[in-house]
Amino acid sequence: KYPCIALSYEAGRAGGTMTAVLNAANEAANELFRDDVGLGFLDIPTLVENAMEAHKEDLKTTDITLEDILECDVWARQQVKEQSKSMMKQQFV
Repeated sequence: KYPCIALSYEAGRAGGTMTAVLNAANEAANELFRDDVGLGFLDIPTLVENAMEAHKEDLKTTDITLEDILECDVWARQQVKEQSKSMMKQQFV
């Protein structure tokens, strides 16, 4: 019913930089939805989940610096932006 809650718990269990990715991806996806660029409300959790899944390879759980968090934030926002392009194209085809 509320898929982003499950994603939040998953990010919390993973720890480290995953929570930064969750937050940035969620903010970016919500912004795109509010900008009415062709994304549906239910596309938000998909975009967040995809960003989290892609981050698993680079997840850092120890010795995390502010720079690490800021880099993850920028990366996740870019990831959502790129993924959303293909989702918007699918809706308008």
